[in-house]
Amino acid sequence: MRSTSLKIGMLISRYGPLGIWAPSCDASALMAVAELNASGGLLGRQIDIVVADAGPTHASAAEGASTLMDLEGVEAIVTMIDSSARRFVLEQTRSRVPVIYTPQFEGSEPDPGVVAIGETSATLIAHGLNWLMDQKRAARYFLVGSDYLWPRRSIAMARSLIANRGGSVIGEAIVPFGYDAYDRVIEQIRTLRPDAVMFWLAGQESVMFNRKFSQLGLSSKILRFCTAVEETILCAIGPENTENLFVASSYFSGLRSRNNDAFLERYHQSFGSSPPPINSFGQSLYEGVHCLGSLARAAEGLHLVQLRRYIGRTPQTKTARGNEKQIAAATTVHPIHLAVAEGCDFRILTV
Repeated sequence: MRSTSLKIGMLISRYGPLGIWAPSCDASALMAVAELNASGGLLGRQIDIVVADAGPTHASAAEGASTLMDLEGVEAIVTMIDSSARRFVLEQTRSRVPVIYTPQFEGSEPDPGVVAIGETSATLIAHGLNWLMDQKRAARYFLVGSDYLWPRRSIAMARSLIANRGGSVIGEAIVPFGYDAYDRVIEQIRTLRPDAVMFWLAGQESVMFNRKFSQLGLSSKILRFCTAVEETILCAIGPENTENLFVASSYFSGLRSRNNDAFLERYHQSFGSSPPPINSFGQSLYEGVHCLGSLARAAEGLHLVQLRRYIGRTPQTKTARGNEKQIAAATTVHPIHLAVAEGCDFRILTV
């Protein structure tokens, strides 16, 4: 018998490199579900959110997706996992339920079983690179990334964009996912003396790299640029280790805008004066739940083929990004901002 409530699965990592984002993911998704339920639910039913741990590996992510579908009976999944794990999850779901993939990603996802809503590597890298070359005259780059899909694709994009701007890549390092011994990589960087280091390291990996980079005396001499450091990671890196660290993102909690001001007000009303720190990866779950809601209302159901017809064609009125009253649901085109770390805060450089 069909449940009287509509079960939506949330698949996130509670441990491993991405586990640092779990509290803000929980809070953001719960707030989105509460808002949908307060407005009448979805498809005539109240929503129940069921959370599964994606864990630290591809296998554990696939197992989490299987648990959500086969044991919990969810009718859709909203997920914030790494790009390689996404492929294993999609092999498990096989388009039986729609999957909304929320974080930034490398772009060009061909699987029809997933709707990706995050900003893409190409737009993030281009925004940061242009600023670094124009404002800081940075021409020589060292690229660092973990050994999986998102970093490898991003490094390839960066290599091409740098060459097109007349710069040069003087070194690269690919490290295993979950790596935490960066001395050898940083010694390469010290020897080559690039103008800037671009890195694609997720969660706790980024914390370890940036601490070591600063502790070995390079932060005052070499610029750092990335797209996956946000407020939680910045605090974990430590204020003494964030000099010359630049970040491109479509969301910073410190951005003043119509939508973010309203989002933050509701967030603090929901979770009090000391909630999990909000950040781009957490709030992506908020937008993912509302994206699913917008598509399902337009399609009058959760059949994946029907949902896909409304990607970019139906409005989504709940978002933390920008000043517009609504955005196109499931768009990957977002305003990109550049910020510089100042201690444990970001100062926005481009709006």
